[in-house]
Amino acid sequence: MPETADLIMTGGDVLTVDDAFSVAQAVAVRAGRILAVGSDAEITALAGPGTRVVDLAGRTVLPGINDSHLHAAAWALTRPPFALDLGHPAVESIADITEAVRKAAAGTPDGEWITGLGWDVGYLAECLADPVRRPNRADLDTAAPDHPVCLTDFSGHMVWVNSRALELAGVGPGTEPPAGGVIDTDAEGDPTGILKETAQSLVQALVPPVTVDQRKGAIRTAVTALHALGITSYTEPGLGPGGAEILGGGLDTGTLHAYVELARAGQLDTRVRVLLLPAPMGGSAADVTLGLEGLAVPDDVDAARLAVIGVKVFADGVPPNETAWMHEPYPGGGHGGLCVHGADAGLKEAELAEMIRVAHSAGHQVGVHVTGDRAIDSVVDAFVAAHRAHPRPDARHYVIHGDFASERSLAKLAAHGYGINMNPAIKWTIADLMDDIVGSERSDYQWPVRSAADAGIPICVGSDAPITAPDWRRGVAAMLLRESKATGRVSGPDQRVPLETALRAYTANPARQDFAESWKGSIEPGKVADLCVLGGDLRATDPHDIPDLPVDLTVFDGRVVFERGADTDSR
Repeated sequence: MPETADLIMTGGDVLTVDDAFSVAQAVAVRAGRILAVGSDAEITALAGPGTRVVDLAGRTVLPGINDSHLHAAAWALTRPPFALDLGHPAVESIADITEAVRKAAAGTPDGEWITGLGWDVGYLAECLADPVRRPNRADLDTAAPDHPVCLTDFSGHMVWVNSRALELAGVGPGTEPPAGGVIDTDAEGDPTGILKETAQSLVQALVPPVTVDQRKGAIRTAVTALHALGITSYTEPGLGPGGAEILGGGLDTGTLHAYVELARAGQLDTRVRVLLLPAPMGGSAADVTLGLEGLAVPDDVDAARLAVIGVKVFADGVPPNETAWMHEPYPGGGHGGLCVHGADAGLKEAELAEMIRVAHSAGHQVGVHVTGDRAIDSVVDAFVAAHRAHPRPDARHYVIHGDFASERSLAKLAAHGYGINMNPAIKWTIADLMDDIVGSERSDYQWPVRSAADAGIPICVGSDAPITAPDWRRGVAAMLLRESKATGRVSGPDQRVPLETALRAYTANPARQDFAESWKGSIEPGKVADLCVLGGDLRATDPHDIPDLPVDLTVFDGRVVFERGADTDSR
C-alpha cells in the first residue's frame, strides 16, 4: 500500500528546478521530505484521512528560496525594534531622518545611543535638489542634542554622527583617522559628522555591544521575515573576529554563538550556512591563521540547520581602496576607484594569495569579497595556485560580488569548478549612479550574469542584506530586465538571462555552493520539503510585475511556516 502524504498541493505550476527544469502539476510531502512529484491524478492518489490538500488554482510552486549571501542577523539588528529603519522608502529626505531621530530621542534616556541604518544620498530630497548638500552633524544636533547618534549608510561604508558622538570619540579638527579611513571635514577643517571606511570604528567602538540574547532575538525576527518571502535557506557570509567592526558588530563571533544556541535548542527554523570571518577588512594571512583558531560550530549541532562551509576573505573594497580595484582608472575615481600599479599592487596580490592559501590548506571553501576586474583576476589566480600547492578535489571556492569579472576570470572559474555569487538587484537601484561613477560601458557590464552563465558557471545570487532588501523577486526581475528602477533605462541588455537561469541562481545553484545539492535546492523525491508558493503564474507574469507577485505559502521541513493572511506563528 502506497504511503499517504502529510501535505499535497495540486492544480499548479510546480517548477522543480531539477537538471531538466521539469514542470509538474502537483507535489506530495511526507515526514519533512518530498514524497512524490507528478500529475494531479498521481498526487491526489497519495491523500489519506490526515492529509492537508492545497488547491493551487494555477499558482506556482518553487523550491524554498536560498539567499546565498545574506547578513541575516545584522539585517535584523539594523531594523526596528533594534535600530531606526532609514532606508528608502521609509525615509525620503534628511528632514525625514532628523524627525525619526527626534522621535527616538524623545523615548530614550539622555546619554543613551541612537542608531540606525540605510540612508542613501541617492534618495534624499535635499541632496537630489542640491548636489553639494550632504548630511551633516548639525542636522542631527537639532534632533538629539543630548544623545550620541550613529547612523550607518546603506552600504556599511560610512556613518553619519552628531556632535555628541564626535565628542565622545575624541574626534575634532586635525584628528587623524585610522589607516584607510576618512574623517570628512568642511572648509574650516571641522568634522562634518561623516566618517568613512575604517574611521567608522572611532564611533562604532563606543556603541554598547549587542548581547547574545539580543542577537538570538534578531535572528528569530529575521527568520520570520524571511519565511514571509519564501526564503528557507541562507548563507551568513562572514561571522567571526574579523566582523567586530562591520555593521555595528553584527558579524562578530557573538552572532555565531547565538546561532549555535538557537540550533541546539531546536529554535532555528531555517537552514544556515556560515562563512567564518577570521580577518577584518584589510587583514593579513597572519590574521586568518590566528582568527581560525577555535572558530567553528560544535559537532552536536544539526548540520541540516547550521553548518560552517567556508571562510570569507576581503580582497578589495578595503584600504587603500574604498571600492573596486580595477586595471584602469574610471571617471568616478574620486568615489574610491583606484588603479593600483607597481610594488604596491604586487604586495597586495601576494598577501591576498597567501590569505587564500592559508584558508584553502586548512580545508575550507573560500569565498572572497572582490569587485574590481584586476582584483578578481588576482583572486581566481590565487584559487588555482592554492589548489596546485595543496591539491583538494571539489573545493568550490567562489568570488563574492564579482561586479566586473573579466571573461578570462569567468572562463577560469568554470574550468576549475569554482563559482561566482552576485547581487544584480543593486542594478535595479543604482544603475544610473554607476554610469556616473564607472562610465556607461562598464556599468552595462557590471554583474555580468549572462556572461557567467554562458561560461558554464553555476551562478548564485544573494541580497547582501542589509545592503539591499532580501527580496529575491527583485533580484529575478533585475536579471531578466537589467533596468533602473528610477528611470527604466536598460543597462546592459546583453547580460539579461532567462527565467530558468534566474531561478537556479536562487535555488539549485546555492544548494551546490552549500555542498547540499543531494538533499535540497530542487523539488525531487527524497529531498527536504522546503517550498515557496507564489500567488500567481510566475512563467506568465510580466517581469516588471514579478516583485509584486505575492508569496502565499512557505513550507520548511514539511511544515507550513508562513501562510499569507493566516496566523502561522503557533504552528
